[in-house]
Order: sequence, then C-alpha cells, then structure tokens
Amino acid sequence: QVQLVESGGGLVQPGGSLRLSCAAVGIIFSVNTMGWYRQAPGKQRELVATITNGGSTNYADSVKGRFTISRDNAKNTVLLQMDSLKPEDTAVYYCNLDERRPGVRRGSWGQGTQVTVSS
Repeated sequence: QVQLVESGGGLVQPGGSLRLSCAAVGIIFSVNTMGWYRQAPGKQRELVATITNGGSTNYADSVKGRFTISRDNAKNTVLLQMDSLKPEDTAVYYCNLDERRPGVRRGSWGQGTQVTVSS
C-alpha cells in the first residue's frame, strides 16, 4: 500500500506563485509516473502535469509555460511549481502515482490540496 502525502496549497492573488509537493510513502515500482490532477467545483478531474521516472513530462495546454513539474526519484517526491496563477487555476489539486511492472498496474491518489487564486 502506497500513501501519497501532499502539501503546499493555499490562497494566492492572481499572478502569484505556489509550489505543491507530494511524497510517496511505501515501496513503489521502479517504472512509474507521478503527476498532478485538479478538479474545480462542478467540473471533472483533469490532468495538470505528469512526469515519468525517466524525466519525461506532459502538461495540459492551459498550464504550459506557467507550471513546472519535477521529481526526486531518490525521495519519491514530485513538485509542481505554479507561476502566473490565474483565477481559473482554482481547484483541488490531487497527486497521482501510476505504477507498472509486467502484468501489474496500480494507481494511488493523494487526499487533495486546495488552491485558490483570488484577489
């Protein structure tokens, strides 16, 4: 059983920055993708950014150029640096871990952290 522990949400003014952190606690597969998803009120959960254990990244078009995802494989942590925040970035942000090995795939979610962008 893997637990994902998130931190770093909060309230910020438009144009400001926040950094989210997520640590995976437990034994995880060596082949994995860590990432962030978000869900705004009344909307479906959507991908924000992901990063593989090899360092390949993927971003939603809406955050490209503003958000940066990174990870520390030794510590099983993933960071999301969010700059130039907009009110439409307001949502609950969830950390995700997608693990794979031959014949097995498992996923884990964090508890979610609120990000509010408002003046």
